[in-house]
Amino acid sequence: MSFRLPVSSPVGRWVVEGDDDGLTHVWFPADKKSLTHKGVPSLVENAAAQLEEYFAGERTFFETDLHVDGTDFQIDVWRALTQIPFGEVATYRDIATAVGRPAAVRAVGNANGKNPFPVIVPCHRVLASNGLGGYSGGLEIKEFLLELEGWSVF
Repeated sequence: MSFRLPVSSPVGRWVVEGDDDGLTHVWFPADKKSLTHKGVPSLVENAAAQLEEYFAGERTFFETDLHVDGTDFQIDVWRALTQIPFGEVATYRDIATAVGRPAAVRAVGNANGKNPFPVIVPCHRVLASNGLGGYSGGLEIKEFLLELEGWSVF
């Protein structure tokens, strides 16, 4: 059984979902997921607290267990994303090279779009070679996250 908790941010209410063994999803504010009010595992509560600290500018990394479900390529990409330090960015090409598939730039973008753990697995730190690129949560949220980390969007 999955449990969901809200996380407030200046760009809306995110939702953290998981169980006793780890997180299964972080939902964007636009996703409008229902919440769980009783019996929420401490792991899910802890992850929600960490996200709130991040949005308050008090946290630069996350320590939580994740239920990662994806293709081998997606998992490789998501693992590479966790290597981008707070406040820094990489390009889709950088990530493609990091996972040993330098021609798979578009596939990296697709894997980013399927990342079930936005912010915790920082897909917002990946930019196109000619600008911001896309973001599943919307460019306004991507810009907010980058600026929160001290990276100037403009």
